[in-house]
Amino acid sequence: MDERELIILESIRDEGSPVGSWYLVEQLEKKGYKISSASMSRILYKLESCGYVESQANRGRIITSKGIKAIEETKMINSIDQHRKDLENLINSNVLDEFIMVLQARKAIERETARLAAQNITEQELEKLGSVLREQEEKASRGESIAEVDITFHRTIAEASRNSALIALYGLLAMMGQQSELFECVRSKLKNPYQKAHRNILNALEKHDQEEAEQCIVFHLDSLIEDVRKYWDIYNV
Repeated sequence: MDERELIILESIRDEGSPVGSWYLVEQLEKKGYKISSASMSRILYKLESCGYVESQANRGRIITSKGIKAIEETKMINSIDQHRKDLENLINSNVLDEFIMVLQARKAIERETARLAAQNITEQELEKLGSVLREQEEKASRGESIAEVDITFHRTIAEASRNSALIALYGLLAMMGQQSELFECVRSKLKNPYQKAHRNILNALEKHDQEEAEQCIVFHLDSLIEDVRKYWDIYNV
């Protein structure tokens, strides 16, 4: 929903009794939105079609349980979007401390996704990881970018954890591929590829060894952190 629709739904909810369109026009005007009665009718028709409000004949409209849930979900999405923007600023940053902070957050999340993935991963997901790793190694041998397949490798592990919250958190940190592209640049300058680390992680997952999987992912991300520090020291970025 857009901001106007959210205000309308909240106004209907807060009133607690059937609300007419003119009352809603006034509420929007208080929030700085000028709207015609025709536009209000279209919005209310949309909200009713979605099942968020119900018409009470000539008395107006009331909110439904689905509409209350929609308000909560929209506010959550808006909040997540703000966090996403904050994370994007970190990911795009050239400030060492902020970049290391993002890596540390990834380590905290991915050590747990690796443990859960070792427990829950399916044969189909293991085959996918093997295919992704082979593609990564082939691209690296040809000198091509492996940023996208790197993200696919880590995202597949997150998805195999079966924990929706961890999957969402990893998705926020890995968005747009910028982090992996910078890692790729860093490691190429330091002559330190990381396909071997991915192979070790896959081997641990194939054995369903939770301890080894966690150790491998922690070692991998600690190496990334160390490489970023070296890069900043050598090239004085």
